Amino acid sequence: MKQISFIPDQNEAMSEGSLSVESLLLADQSNSPAEEKMGADSSDTDLEIEDTERSFATMKGAELYLEACKLVGVVPVSYFIRNIEEPYMNLNHHGLGPKGAKAIAIALVSNTTITHLELEDNWILAEGVTCLVQMLRENCYVQELNISNNHIGTEGAEAISRMFLDNISSLRAVQLSGNNFREETAQYFTEALLGNYRVKELDLSHNEFSEKGGEHLGQMLANNEALEFLNLSWNHLRMKGAVALGAGLRVNGTLKILDLSWNGFGNEGALALGEALKLNNILVQLDISSNHINNEGAGKLARGLEVNGNLKILKMSHNPLTVEGAIALVTSIRKNSKSKMEEINISNVLVNGSFLKLLDVVCQVHPELDVIYGGVRGFISKKSEQRPDPMKLIQNYLDERKLRLWDFFRNMDKDGSMKIPVAEFRKAMMQQSRIPLDRAQIGELVHKLDRHRTGMVDYRSLVDTQKQMVRDQRWQLRREESRQKKEKHKSEQVLQTFKSAVKMVTSRSSLVMCSGQKPLALPKSDPAHFSTTSLSSCCQPVTTGESTNSQNSAEPAFSEQKGPSNHQLSQSEPHSWSMSTSDLEVKFYSQPNFSISEAQTHSQYSIATSDLETYSKAQSSDNATSYRVMPWETRSSAHESHYLARNCHAASSPQKHGHSAKSSK
Repeated sequence: MKQISFIPDQNEAMSEGSLSVESLLLADQSNSPAEEKMGADSSDTDLEIEDTERSFATMKGAELYLEACKLVGVVPVSYFIRNIEEPYMNLNHHGLGPKGAKAIAIALVSNTTITHLELEDNWILAEGVTCLVQMLRENCYVQELNISNNHIGTEGAEAISRMFLDNISSLRAVQLSGNNFREETAQYFTEALLGNYRVKELDLSHNEFSEKGGEHLGQMLANNEALEFLNLSWNHLRMKGAVALGAGLRVNGTLKILDLSWNGFGNEGALALGEALKLNNILVQLDISSNHINNEGAGKLARGLEVNGNLKILKMSHNPLTVEGAIALVTSIRKNSKSKMEEINISNVLVNGSFLKLLDVVCQVHPELDVIYGGVRGFISKKSEQRPDPMKLIQNYLDERKLRLWDFFRNMDKDGSMKIPVAEFRKAMMQQSRIPLDRAQIGELVHKLDRHRTGMVDYRSLVDTQKQMVRDQRWQLRREESRQKKEKHKSEQVLQTFKSAVKMVTSRSSLVMCSGQKPLALPKSDPAHFSTTSLSSCCQPVTTGESTNSQNSAEPAFSEQKGPSNHQLSQSEPHSWSMSTSDLEVKFYSQPNFSISEAQTHSQYSIATSDLETYSKAQSSDNATSYRVMPWETRSSAHESHYLARNCHAASSPQKHGHSAKSSK
């Protein structure tokens, strides 16, 4: 490998040991053109620098930060001032820039409380990173640093690599995601991490490493003895780079979590990873989601899973896999009696019944295994089977044996830490036979107990789930009671409406009769007398000129009827009452049709007097205005009542009203 030589800058040449606040200030002042112009013989400037050094030596904390902001010419960040004594400092997305980062670095040189520093997305560039690196050489308390998405480029990567190479800082976790690192920067990190033993977690995701970068990083994996977590997702690793990473992983002895998602490993990379898993027994979690691995690649990877005895989590979602690839992965676990696999994520794959049967068989031997798949092919539109709440089944079990929830949890918590790994909890629930829980119900219960995917189930979450179950039961009970009350109220309303309708139809089933009048004797056997013709269609008014004259001539004859005849309309009759058009139609439908010849045998008919009086009044000139403003329903009812009464009256007295009948013809 080509050795990389780091040329020390002017700031590093000041001393072999750590740097101080004064070195940061002098670095800024030594690069200023004004000082170069003045020369070394300017005693006033030297005195000013000495005064500045003495003043900064006596300042600490917020006071030092404010003075540094004045020096570099930036606005102080109030959040930093308020939380400068807290161990966690989050300055993400504050727009600090290079000068703001320099002020932060000056303030943190002597800080002993902050252990986790977040500076993501502040556009600090390589200049700001250089200041932070100088601060970290002096500060031995910061252990976690996030400078992702700051566009530090190759120059910033070189400064960080020098810090890694010297093993001076106390950093154990560094996030460098999204900093435009290209192929050449991979060489800097490789050289620096070959001998570094402090950094345990490194995030290089969302950069531009490709084949050449993969080769350098693979060499770093083969020689590094400290890294436990490495994130290389969202790069361009493929072909030779992917194979080189697999070769480096094969001999690595410390890495536990490797994220290679959203690259281009393909089947060649899957083959290299499968060969690496045959020998590597340190890796615990491998993420190769979205790497263009099909069923063939899954089969090659499965060969390594048949031998590996330490890998617990395998993520392969968003790959072009089908149920055949899924079966190959599960079958490899079945063949490996030493497998510790806890989770296989193929969330975009639709499986079938054969896969589910195979999974049930495998879970009997490996009860801790959880396979996350997309769904069952052919059963997407089918309504899911309703299963009882698993927490309710556990509660029923405890109630039957008069046990407490703590007794149930203590039997699984062997070390008394009040926490159980998800795999052990799943295994314990699968192996017990007293509580009728299947694999799907146990998965649902684990999802409730470990909502944040921490990999642990604690007693507190179990108690909270039990309380939530009780609240859900009470809510369902109240909902069911409310539904029953609404149904009962609705039924009562329908029944009351039905009774009212029956009462109305029964009371108005015949035409209104005057007092002392007998009903018509209608034939019972002839169904032709019954008709569904509406009243308005039977009594159609005549609109010609002759009909108008006939009406005018017939009305006086009708109104001049004297004596005890029941044709006379009186407001004092107790059986006279008003009715609407709909009432008339109901009464007419409930009666059989009768002709004029049949009506001549009866001499007494009575119609609703109020509607007829309303119509008669409207015919007079003095009430014409009130009739015009009368509602349409009332006018229509009055018209129909008048025509019915006139026809009936004319039929009963043809001799007296003969002239009117001729006029009508």
